[in-house]
Amino acid sequence: MDTRVADQKLARANVAVVVTEFDEGVVYESGDVKVTAFAVDHGDLVKPAFGFRVDHDGRSAVISGDTRFSENLIKHAAGADLLIHQVAAMRPELLALPAFQVILAHHTSPEEAGRVFSRVKPRLAVFYHFSLLGTAKLPPLTAQEVVAAARKTYDGPLIAGEDLMAFSIGRGGVAVGAGAAGRGCADER
Repeated sequence: MDTRVADQKLARANVAVVVTEFDEGVVYESGDVKVTAFAVDHGDLVKPAFGFRVDHDGRSAVISGDTRFSENLIKHAAGADLLIHQVAAMRPELLALPAFQVILAHHTSPEEAGRVFSRVKPRLAVFYHFSLLGTAKLPPLTAQEVVAAARKTYDGPLIAGEDLMAFSIGRGGVAVGAGAAGRGCADER
């Protein structure tokens, strides 16, 4: 904040950050909109970590936050129309690298996310916040490869999210608007 004030001559009030601490439970409610925070497991040293569920007019969307496989996420996502879940993946040849093992230990693999989707059964599952690991010799997996890996454990509607992608939850299903690239990696079985 001091850099913005000093270098850019911005008023401190215009760059101030207001933090509201919260615990698991309802964190916002107005009219028929309710946002519920729930604990997820992002590793022993990253606490608290939260996912969020938004309920409105009989429809719901859940975003996982950064998490490993989480029974609490499954519990709070039950009945959700839209489940947006982070994912981390790498080529099998890289699994022996300790630095990459640490990253994977704090996130959900495509296969684990598929198990979450299979239990929750959302109208649409979406991957976001991709942690796709690679090296100069072994490039990261593509979004299509991640979706294919999740197919080992999930056969429902699934897409790879992208920047600026929009979702509209209606009585007939979940509509997807194009993201920044104008397309998603859709596999909406």
